[in-house]
Amino acid sequence: MGNIKDYKIATLGSHTALQILKGARDEGFATVCICEKGRRQPYDSYGVADEIIEIDNFKNFFEIEEQLMAKNAIIIPHGSFVAYIGAKRMMDVKMMHYGTKGILEWESDRNKEREWLLDAGIRIPKLFKNPEEIDRPVIIKFHGAMGGKGYFLANSPKEFYERFKDYEGKKGNEDYVIQEYIVGVPIYTHYFYSPITDELEVMGFDKRYESNADSVGRIAAKDQVDVGIRTTYTIVGNVPIVLRESMLPGVFEMGERVVKASRKLVDKGLFGPFCLEGVVDPELNYFVFEISARIVAGTNPYTNGSPYTWLRYDVPMSTGRRLARDIKMAIESDQLEKVLG
Repeated sequence: MGNIKDYKIATLGSHTALQILKGARDEGFATVCICEKGRRQPYDSYGVADEIIEIDNFKNFFEIEEQLMAKNAIIIPHGSFVAYIGAKRMMDVKMMHYGTKGILEWESDRNKEREWLLDAGIRIPKLFKNPEEIDRPVIIKFHGAMGGKGYFLANSPKEFYERFKDYEGKKGNEDYVIQEYIVGVPIYTHYFYSPITDELEVMGFDKRYESNADSVGRIAAKDQVDVGIRTTYTIVGNVPIVLRESMLPGVFEMGERVVKASRKLVDKGLFGPFCLEGVVDPELNYFVFEISARIVAGTNPYTNGSPYTWLRYDVPMSTGRRLARDIKMAIESDQLEKVLG
């Protein structure tokens, strides 16, 4: 039987690091936080890290990888890790890594992501091959985990080209998708699938608070037109949601189909935390427009657990803590390899 005292949990100081490190501490692990210089104060203030390693830039992660390996640390990926390291370089990570590295490439490429969701039988918005096909409201999304930055709406080919001038030629904007814009309530579902227990859990739900999409409603339509306000979708925070209970069976079924389909894509498939991001229309159809194959920032309102984890656990269970518990169960049952990828 393995001992968790022989291991440490490490992550980058950003995104969901506070709940990951707090959750690891609550499960008995020593913790390591990797911070960019000048950005360690939250982790000192909240006391979630036993050790803080400072580097100039997260892109320099590989310079300290050997140091982390010497500590027998397990790295936990999150959105900032994927954004700074890049899905392709994730495969170069040599240290112990929680979750399947290969699945992150399917998350970061919207075309691959769509293929995955379609294979899982998930309802998704229509995709347009080129701007000339636009015949309804669409949202233009650039590839990668950039927190909604740069997304914009268009209603016609003419409007697309007018707005795209602001993005054309900028690094990272070469690849994009033109996706039907579904009018409804944004719902982001937080899942956890454990290869140790072979069970899918629904951890909670959130909606994103986006600038300036969620504040533009405070301005009269005439004033919006007069000052030429353009809607943007940069995520600045997260709002917790409790879903209609009658929708829960469908939510579980969606998650199970996504996990099952993932096993055709990469060895071990998808496991650990993930999120289906979508919109529920007035007929209660759930359209999924994105999948995040790792912990998402929408779990941050639930550092003390959600209404759903409270139903299942007798302790406050954040997604970060659930992740640490999965590692703990794997170590203590000598199945650590099952949760590393």
